[in-house]
Amino acid sequence: MTDLITAVAIALFIEGAAYALFPRAMKRAMVQVLAQPASTLRAVGLVVALAAVVFVWLLRG
Repeated sequence: MTDLITAVAIALFIEGAAYALFPRAMKRAMVQVLAQPASTLRAVGLVVALAAVVFVWLLRG
């Protein structure tokens, strides 16, 4: 459970840092995401989630 909480904290840190350091770029990115069809977002989300699972699996063996 500690690993999960640590992973969530790291993800929140990275996202928060991106908004703090690059607010204009993040706003532009949000506009671009809103313009994408739901199917594209779903496919990209699935690929990223699977890549993350594989990455953790390789790290943890």
